[in-house]
Amino acid sequence: MLRYLRLVGIQVRASLLLAMQYRVEFVVQGFAGLFWSAATFVPLFVVFGKRPSVAGWSFGQALLVLAFFLLLRSLLDGAVNPSLVQVVEHIRQGTLDFVLMKPADAQFLVSTAKFDPSALSGTFGAFGLFGWAFWKTHHAPSPGGVVIALLLLAAAVALLYSIWILVVSSAFYVVRVDNLSYLFTSIFDAARWPASVFRGILHFVFTFVIPLALMTTYPAEALLSRFTWSDAAASIGGALAFAAVARLTWRGALAKYTSASS
Repeated sequence: MLRYLRLVGIQVRASLLLAMQYRVEFVVQGFAGLFWSAATFVPLFVVFGKRPSVAGWSFGQALLVLAFFLLLRSLLDGAVNPSLVQVVEHIRQGTLDFVLMKPADAQFLVSTAKFDPSALSGTFGAFGLFGWAFWKTHHAPSPGGVVIALLLLAAAVALLYSIWILVVSSAFYVVRVDNLSYLFTSIFDAARWPASVFRGILHFVFTFVIPLALMTTYPAEALLSRFTWSDAAASIGGALAFAAVARLTWRGALAKYTSASS
């Protein structure tokens, strides 16, 4: 475990040094990330400007959901997308051989190959939103609620990563997955809204098929003392099962890989 943590540290440091070689671009991209974070407020202002609550959520409570969305989107753009999109190019060109030859787990290596530090600037906006949301709701989270929210956030990160692994694994069969990745990114934008906003088939899909509710709504409900430990255990168990499926899918897809030397 310590060996893999050291490898992550090396990859993060290398990505940071590479990004800061072009300092002006690094700073501009960081401000662009903050601007994008501010732009995500617009739909909430429009909707809540006409009514005090939506599907049982006030403006301050919905800000908590948006804060978790910004946090996960920053992690997706800064820590997940850069590495896993690069895997597709390795598969197309047959250069995944160089990764498989290294004395470490291939999934770990491709998942930590590249980071985009400037994309992580959105996390600052997320933490600012948390403070604003608690000020608007006049509600301080309980210690138990914070613990549940952190556990659910970890499960959400694992779930988001697992879905992306499933998308990338499909590249072993169809090679080009650009449209599929763009489709998932577009669907993920729906996670900025509380799950109860969606009705019928959309509510079912965003809760059980593509569990966006677990990623943003459930952690927000935990901070609002609406989520129980039993519900949290079930959600975390579902995320772990999803991660196991993604791992098995990756290993099965890797077995289908035809290297450049074949």
